Amino acid sequence: SSPVPQLNLELNAAQPSDKGCRLTFVVNNALGADLSKTAFEIALFNEAGVVDRLTVLDFKDLPVSKTKVTRFDLAGTDCAKVSRVLINSATECAGASVEPAACMRGLKTSTRTTIAFGV
Repeated sequence: SSPVPQLNLELNAAQPSDKGCRLTFVVNNALGADLSKTAFEIALFNEAGVVDRLTVLDFKDLPVSKTKVTRFDLAGTDCAKVSRVLINSATECAGASVEPAACMRGLKTSTRTTIAFGV
């Protein structure tokens, strides 16, 4: 049997930065095709479980079978107050023979932080 197409997205670290909070993600494209554009809208929840903000993280191109580390600085965000990061939707998911729904359908999330992360 062939492997199930997956886009593995790990929230690897959340560290205070000069601008606010730096989120580090490790992403591996196991969808079986190169992605030319990949972006996700995320929701950040505060310590009370209330949505603090929505923002789009642009992972740009993700070659097939490649693992990539990407960092995002979230200005004005205190890492210690982020309780959850929710993947709201894939705002971009494009590539040769890739349908727009493939990124969300194949998404597998994990975290190495104390922050809840998923869909």
